Amino acid sequence: MKKIVIIVALLFPVTFFSQNLKGKVIDSKKEAIVGANVYWLNTSMASVSNENGEFEISIPPSDSLQKSKAHNKLLANYIGYGTDTITVKTQTYVVFKLKENKTLNEVVVVGEKDGIILSNKSVNKLEIIGEGELKKSACCDLAGCFETQASIQPHTTNVITNSKELRILGLSGVYNQILIDGFPIIQGLAYTYGISGFPGTLVDNIYVAKGANSVMQGYESISGQVNVVTKEPDKTDKLFLNVYANSFLEKHVNVNFAFKKKKWSNLIAFHTVQPANKTDRDGDDFLDLPLLKRYVAYTKLKYGKENDWGLSFKMGLRYINEQRIGGQEFFNPDKDKGTQNAYGQTVNLGQPEGYMRVGYRFNDVHNIAVYSSAYTQQQQSYFGTTKYTGLQNNFYLNGQYELNYLEKHSLKTGISFRHFQLNEIISFSDTTLKRTYAGKYNRLEDIPGLFAENAMSFFNNKLNWILGVRLDHHNEFSYKFTPRTMIKWDVAKNSIVRASIGKGWRTVNLFSENVGMLASSRDIVITEKLKPEEAWNYGLNFTQKFERQNLTGHFSVDAYHTQFQNQIFPNYDLDATKAFVSNFGGTSVSNGFQADVYVKLWRRFEFKTGYNFLDVYQIINGTKDVLPFNSMHKMLVTFGYKPINNKFHIDVNLHVFGKQRLPNTTGNPSDFKQPDFSKPYQLLNAQFTYILKKFEFYAGCENIFNFRQNQPLVSWQNPFGNYFDSSFAWGPTRGREFYGGIRFKLDS
Repeated sequence: MKKIVIIVALLFPVTFFSQNLKGKVIDSKKEAIVGANVYWLNTSMASVSNENGEFEISIPPSDSLQKSKAHNKLLANYIGYGTDTITVKTQTYVVFKLKENKTLNEVVVVGEKDGIILSNKSVNKLEIIGEGELKKSACCDLAGCFETQASIQPHTTNVITNSKELRILGLSGVYNQILIDGFPIIQGLAYTYGISGFPGTLVDNIYVAKGANSVMQGYESISGQVNVVTKEPDKTDKLFLNVYANSFLEKHVNVNFAFKKKKWSNLIAFHTVQPANKTDRDGDDFLDLPLLKRYVAYTKLKYGKENDWGLSFKMGLRYINEQRIGGQEFFNPDKDKGTQNAYGQTVNLGQPEGYMRVGYRFNDVHNIAVYSSAYTQQQQSYFGTTKYTGLQNNFYLNGQYELNYLEKHSLKTGISFRHFQLNEIISFSDTTLKRTYAGKYNRLEDIPGLFAENAMSFFNNKLNWILGVRLDHHNEFSYKFTPRTMIKWDVAKNSIVRASIGKGWRTVNLFSENVGMLASSRDIVITEKLKPEEAWNYGLNFTQKFERQNLTGHFSVDAYHTQFQNQIFPNYDLDATKAFVSNFGGTSVSNGFQADVYVKLWRRFEFKTGYNFLDVYQIINGTKDVLPFNSMHKMLVTFGYKPINNKFHIDVNLHVFGKQRLPNTTGNPSDFKQPDFSKPYQLLNAQFTYILKKFEFYAGCENIFNFRQNQPLVSWQNPFGNYFDSSFAWGPTRGREFYGGIRFKLDS
């Protein structure tokens, strides 16, 4: 703890003062307007309201106002709203109230919300991916919502069933915490297929934060946090319909209905995916794309607003039923499942879930809230002759009290409780391979916890500091202490420095989180009792925003260092027919560097480029061992064009991946040996969207260059033999893919 206090003390900066005017832009319902233009009349000085409707703008010198004949007039406007003008005299804070235009003969686009916003207000670096950004690609599910940003990389964990995870800082997706409306629902069994099972059309905003984060939602976040906020029923369209199909003839249908009456509002949604045609482009007898059938029903009920005085309530209910079939093209699950007639993998799962938030805000000083969620999942899977059955029950409770004091300070404290029960059964219908890990694996976790987080603001809001701690008691591993601290310093207008330090820990769900091991012929050897994984994360960020009359954008640089105290990473290198699992208490490090530049010109052109350097390794016997399946160098370039009339937009993104180290296969027969490193490759994607009143027509192509890793399965000729391995998929395996769709909406 002393170490943390000393480091935090060193982070305190020298203050910097500037003469600025602050304010807020709201509509007739007193709701914040995001992305409104605020500017001084007859000058080039301007600002844009943030996600809370707030803005800050420099006050021009009095002589420049006189020369421009502005007479201290500050204006604000936004698409679909009128313009409001305030004459500024001695005010230090102003509020614009924009009235919505009921009828418009002509629409002049003067500004719009950027697809990705870097929050100036958040103490940790927070990237907000909005609905506009999500529409730049197909975004059929949550895994496909990150095509145009560099902080998160979707990664395939099992190429046969197309399961995916979201990686941050080059680390496995298990080390970042994924929240749905602030609730930790994607865990354990739900982790393997959870992000693929959440439709993109339900997403309103995605909040991405790397490194140390708040302790309010738990102790698990190590590399970062992804909070997926679903559409609010009182703010979304009355009716939304999306129909999508790709060149493999996989079909998606999404329907959303929203209702509102006084303080009550409700969203009802339905989502389905119907399977593609059977396709085998590389001639290895295995399907390039699994046959996927999914049904999702969802409802969100809301009463009041969290920031208003009085009672507020929010509840979400969802049910998902999903079936995946992959494997050899001639595999028939009805008669071949679990046999050696043909190799196949099947997944059948059902998951009902619910979450609820009840809050009461007494006034601007005192607020209480209770968060609770529960879900259960049943899953039955076959991986060739391996049968896997899982049953998981989760319950989560979090009670919080918030005290706002001394104007700019707030203290949040409370209690939490987690119940986690996972029962797994693994069996083999054929014992030729002599695998040893069959059996029952039962886990029960009850974890009560206490937490407190203090947010402080100093020097006219130039310096913001959050200090959070939590103490949890695990029924098997006793007490765990989790400290985290974050600091933000506004060194100048639109120039921000951030730093963070924090610890995270988690228990391992070995089979559900490493499903690729079950899909191969490797024996899984667990050499000792597995302890919780623990790590410290250190982060530093600099962000510079710039605003000119016809030019806006930002430049950002991140550096993060993650140091594990214990890590569990299956070792594939010792024996090509085995995966060894044990605790690793030696040096295990992830160093991540990212630089981003975003530019928007004349409100028409958007350009963004991001570069990632990832150095992820362990020190074993004095030798640096780079962990497999990580590109040390990765780059993203995006381009977008949208005319002033907003009738269409064109979006293009290019991903460049460097080579990746692959597991050691020197012990394999020569026919089954793999290279030490993958090939570098590029993926180019493009989409065209045309807007016609209430309709949006979109069509695109992914992987335009048609790059494909041919025959990624080792020993595909003999999938029931000793050397069959599906974990060597390091690149795209489907090749070029065309898609098209229609969106229809009725505004609220």
